[in-house]
Amino acid sequence: MQRLKSLLFVLFITVASIGFAQQTYTINGESLSLKTEVSGTIDLLWNTFNKQYRYFVKKDGQYYELINTRVDGKYQEQYKSTLNDLTTGSGLSTDRLRMTLAGLRNFINDYNASVDPNYDTNSQTVAFETRLGFFGGVTNNRYTANPQNATAPLVGIEFEILDSKLLPRHAIVFQFRQSFAVEDFDYSASQLSLNYRFKFVKSAKVDVFANARLATYTYSRTVITNTDPAQNSVDQEITGGNLQAPILLGLGADIKLGKGYLMLAYNDIVGLTIDDNGEFPVDFTLGCKFNL
Repeated sequence: MQRLKSLLFVLFITVASIGFAQQTYTINGESLSLKTEVSGTIDLLWNTFNKQYRYFVKKDGQYYELINTRVDGKYQEQYKSTLNDLTTGSGLSTDRLRMTLAGLRNFINDYNASVDPNYDTNSQTVAFETRLGFFGGVTNNRYTANPQNATAPLVGIEFEILDSKLLPRHAIVFQFRQSFAVEDFDYSASQLSLNYRFKFVKSAKVDVFANARLATYTYSRTVITNTDPAQNSVDQEITGGNLQAPILLGLGADIKLGKGYLMLAYNDIVGLTIDDNGEFPVDFTLGCKFNL
């Protein structure tokens, strides 16, 4: 089991790291992973290769590399001619334009704003979005002592933070879950957790993600029935809270419905740094989520 946990952890980290890679483009027969700095009538794309910056612009579906070759010690500044051709009639001048990320970003922002009155200047590459979700489900509390393997109801709320431009596949989620006592298992718990979410399938209609529960604070109440020397049943109530870093891995999906999302999740399938009670994991939730 420990070997399986290690394998799953390595797989999760590998998949997540791949997600941080930028989108791949094929330009002039060359496959390149590029970051999007500006999106508009003209897009600005860039990345570093062998410690060298390379810049590209896209207009009307065509890609153009911005170059500044050096011949006999003098820079040729071909990027200025390329931009002059692409921005003809705008009145913008490239005379003082330097081929730096900040300079190119400002120039292309100015052009996009001049041809599109509704253009939102991309002076920042970060575009934070927040979503609020509500859910309910069932759990067998696999990471507690549950002698009868009883299944209990739960409800919760989550607050998701994501960057739709720079890191659209990644999200941080703050989640609160409340599980309830049932007849066969008098245990209830309130849990606040910090989660990382990687969306390995992302489309306009559905996102499928892996979820890592990184840190939790859980306050629980358990009633244990013991037998005293006179063979009488005595209930003992145990309460308390604990802070953990369990690294619990699960899977989920957000399905676009109107202005919101349908949330489905299979939670806490395996715990990498916490012991389970040996039972098969049962932790399913269903809910809805809305953009704020």
